[in-house]
Amino acid sequence: MEYTSSEDDELVEGYMDVEDDTGTSNTDQGTSLMPSEMRSIRPRPSSVGNGRLMAADGLGTNDDPCLGMEFESDGAARAFYNAYALRLGFGIRVARSRSERRKGVELLIMKRFVCLKEGHHKKKDAEPSDKKKRKRLSIRDGCPAMMEVVRRGPEKWVITKLVLEHTHVILSPDRVREVQLRRLSGKCAEHDNQLQELRRNVFGDTDAQGLFNYLKRMQSENSGFFYSIQVDSKNCVSNAVWADARARMSYTYFGDAVYFDTTYSKNENMLPFAAFTGVNHHGDTVPFGCALVLDRTESSYTWLFETWLTAVGRRLPFSFTTDEGKAIASAVAKVFPQCFHRLCRWRILSRCKKKLSDDYVRFPNLHDELRRCINECYTEVAFDMLWGTILDKYGLRENSWLRSIFEARHRWVPAYLTTSSFFAELTLTQRGETIGRFFRNNFSTRVPLDEFTTKFDQHIDNLYVHETQKDLGSSHPEQILKTNIALEKQARSIYTNAVFEIFQTELFEALQHYAVKVHQDGPYSKYYVDRDDPPTRHTVFYNVAEKKAWCDCCRYAFSAILCRHVLGVFILAGIMVLPETCIAKRWTKRAKTGPELIGHNLENGNCYMDSSTSRYNDLIHDAIKCAEKGAVSADNFRVAKEILRKAFMEIKCLGEKLTDDDLQQVDSR
Repeated sequence: MEYTSSEDDELVEGYMDVEDDTGTSNTDQGTSLMPSEMRSIRPRPSSVGNGRLMAADGLGTNDDPCLGMEFESDGAARAFYNAYALRLGFGIRVARSRSERRKGVELLIMKRFVCLKEGHHKKKDAEPSDKKKRKRLSIRDGCPAMMEVVRRGPEKWVITKLVLEHTHVILSPDRVREVQLRRLSGKCAEHDNQLQELRRNVFGDTDAQGLFNYLKRMQSENSGFFYSIQVDSKNCVSNAVWADARARMSYTYFGDAVYFDTTYSKNENMLPFAAFTGVNHHGDTVPFGCALVLDRTESSYTWLFETWLTAVGRRLPFSFTTDEGKAIASAVAKVFPQCFHRLCRWRILSRCKKKLSDDYVRFPNLHDELRRCINECYTEVAFDMLWGTILDKYGLRENSWLRSIFEARHRWVPAYLTTSSFFAELTLTQRGETIGRFFRNNFSTRVPLDEFTTKFDQHIDNLYVHETQKDLGSSHPEQILKTNIALEKQARSIYTNAVFEIFQTELFEALQHYAVKVHQDGPYSKYYVDRDDPPTRHTVFYNVAEKKAWCDCCRYAFSAILCRHVLGVFILAGIMVLPETCIAKRWTKRAKTGPELIGHNLENGNCYMDSSTSRYNDLIHDAIKCAEKGAVSADNFRVAKEILRKAFMEIKCLGEKLTDDDLQQVDSR
């Protein structure tokens, strides 16, 4: 499999301030070589051109590349070539790479690094048109300079092709700084060209008219539909955000934990589409808004987040989960400073398949052991110990990828997140079907935009239909009780079916534990909750007066579902009814009986009704609630229809009366 430069989009490394801010992550700006990268060059002698033998342990920042030179990884080769380019005063990028499948694993076997001026931009055949097209400059002039490395073993990459000559002027080291400044402007031009090419892939020959037509049509059909488009200095579309009334309404109930799903970034053939999503009271994905992301820079992400936040009423979630990347991280820090920013561990685990492809082939059990370490360690100490054991077992202490994700563990490993914030995940190891997965399986840049929007709207409609069906199913629960404990019967009457099943499992597990009261300090009681197989111990504190419980497993803080340890204490203490303080409304059958405005309002609450937009949003919420209840049955529909008709006529008459009064005042003057 052969493809071009976009494959080198490093996710976690991007979060660790390696990704640049223009979306062209394969272009190096002459950044300095990190000590860890220098150490990764293989310390062994190597046969090189002209028959001379060069000691590779003498490699440093002043060495020139030569045929036969060896490196431990493709990243080490890139770092070395980048340092060489910095000294001479030219920029580099990845022009080509090749992979092949070995034992079911996609394995990278070749990379070619070239000068920024390599090649020529392809010109499309001119088509007859009355429109004038802008002439776009390119920094490429066909420079042949390049270095190609090929994998020769698990930890051995060898330079097999090398061209040192350039077709343009290379400056001396004392003018490298000037070259860097000029390169920045060239990089901006390169970025503009890439952005324009992406627009053509998405919109075709119609420019953005198809997107405009879709957004305007949606707003004409639904006055609660919100959209906003960002344009650049040339009045070309950079990004867009939209959300319908249902998505904005859902956010008021379930917007405590938000995911920004950018599945498109994994595949250059996918439409650059992103979705703001959450989890509803059935544990299913619910949409909060959509975005078309053409320009992946910090300023663009900041605009996206600010605009979407306006669409959902300027209320912050408790947690915000995204993919890795410096640009996204910086934008989240600006727009969501009070939210906990989590990195998506599912994407990190998927990246492990590529980053550790060699090791997965050599050690078939490594993948499962890493997954168990991440998902089944419930304390920070347990995770750190098992992680270190795995690294030692397979000799991976010096692996740069594993080192980078370990350093960022406080943002994605469950053991480090349980005390941080609420993430609306019913279990630590399962993830529901995401909008991004549906998008990845159905659409690419070859699909016309109008076809994409039609099918995607159908998919969103299906999500709401399924939610309504589950609402109806939960109103008449049929789950069989597994115990004679009153807590279980109460939970069945309160929670939705999906959440009750989780609660029921925790309650049943509580019977396999035994709780012992070990200390009493005023209203606080301390318990140890033990289990023999496997041997575990957790500490639970219970405040009798306030009827609040806290467990060191922090399950409730993470998911708002009582853990087996707290339930074990409740059983010992003879508590027959779940305290209100232990029931999260968002998981109950009455989750949408609000409005339950979540998070923190960024606006001044005293002027909430002074804005026509605020009044409009509030009325939209009430109207949607009426529609949800009215659609349950034919009788409900007739009643709701008649009430809405009467309300509309009264409001219309009031408006006409106010208009007549205004006219009379004008006449009297």
